[in-house]
Amino acid sequence: MTPIDILIMAAGKGTRMKSRLPKVLQRLAGRPLLHHVLDQAAHLQARSATVITGHGAIEVEAACAGAARADGSFDLKFVRQEPQLGTGHAVLQAVPHLRDDGTAVVLSGDVPLTQADTLRALVAASGGEQLALLTVTLPDPTGYGRILRNADGAVQGIVEHKDANGTQRAIAEIYSGIMAVPARLLRGWLARLTNDNAQGEYYLTDIVAMAVADGVPVVAYHITDALQVAGVNSPLQLAELERAHQLRQARALMEQGVRLADPARFDLRDDTRTGARGELLCGQDVEIDVNCVFTGRVELGEGVSIGAHCCIANARIAAGAVVHPYTHIDGEKAGATVGEGALIGPFARLRPGAQLGREVHIGNFVEVKNSTMADGAKANHLAYLGDATVGERVNYGAGSITANYDGANKHRTVIEADVHVGSNCVLVAPVTIGAGGTVGGGSTITKSTAPGALSVARGKQVSIANWNRPKK
Repeated sequence: MTPIDILIMAAGKGTRMKSRLPKVLQRLAGRPLLHHVLDQAAHLQARSATVITGHGAIEVEAACAGAARADGSFDLKFVRQEPQLGTGHAVLQAVPHLRDDGTAVVLSGDVPLTQADTLRALVAASGGEQLALLTVTLPDPTGYGRILRNADGAVQGIVEHKDANGTQRAIAEIYSGIMAVPARLLRGWLARLTNDNAQGEYYLTDIVAMAVADGVPVVAYHITDALQVAGVNSPLQLAELERAHQLRQARALMEQGVRLADPARFDLRDDTRTGARGELLCGQDVEIDVNCVFTGRVELGEGVSIGAHCCIANARIAAGAVVHPYTHIDGEKAGATVGEGALIGPFARLRPGAQLGREVHIGNFVEVKNSTMADGAKANHLAYLGDATVGERVNYGAGSITANYDGANKHRTVIEADVHVGSNCVLVAPVTIGAGGTVGGGSTITKSTAPGALSVARGKQVSIANWNRPKK
């Protein structure tokens, strides 16, 4: 196979998006549309990818450069199309970066869901010698270029919708905007383009008729999955594509045995903060209720149950754990871990560095950050554990917190095994609560305590009889 050089058209303004953000940077599944397209350069093991920018060029190029550095498998280049004079004019800007020994694959920066296998088949159809077009039949082809064939079915050209007559507009087979073409031939055809058409633009599609005239075979690789060539031009189309993409991911999970209460109310997204791709790995008999959002890499062990309306990012949840509704788990780069048989939520929050052991209970309105909780530890109500090491079988009372920040630095709290912390306690770090100890409710603990001790630190109760409240 000849070397592959990707050309991505990303110069358009996207007026119908009604957004200051360039169209190709609008997000699908948590990541810019253009990043999805750039993925294809890696999947095809491309030699290079050239992004043709225009509107918002600086912003688009900066967003692409970060994604390419993370991948590192291809040479990324940028060219600018100023002014924008059509698709042929756009590709012409990239010609200086093309080498004649390669196959150029032309993609659109706002068509994010083309599959790698489809593009490999398109490149194979080109074979380094032919012009290969990716086509699909649509029930409503309005706006797309139509594929023109002769009586024998051979492709003869493409006519854009605005230039098509009534008979041609009745053709349902359309050109997707994606092609594979020998670079040495593309260079000559682009030089011959004119703008003699209804829009006064230089159409890339005009090279099809040139190929036919030059005796170069033109082949159409036809697919039936219109989602792979669907573009985004408006917020409505973006939302429709998001739902179609998420439904496809949901179906793939259900084929693996995951039980989704409603596949239409499921989301799996990339995490742009950490660079983690959306990936949900599930054991057997996993159940996921409605309106759950998974971000980055999430692992769910065998028999895990996720309640409705949970948001889970970059976390590992071990077998048999139950995450009750409205729980928020976000491991970010540090990750979060939930042990086997743990019970989390409802309305709980696990932040980066939360590492929970077996049979841990985290109840409603409990927050855990950068803390480990050993097997059997419990914090069932209205509590905060930050920068803490919690031993086995600890019972952490309602309303209790670790005061881990002194205004400049974070400090650690150690709660050893079998400690009972009463309600409404403040543990001022750095401090250690000795094994088997008890902290009386309402205490503010500023010094470490001995194992087995009862520690009480609170003001003496005073009652004044017959107290009269102040009156206005």
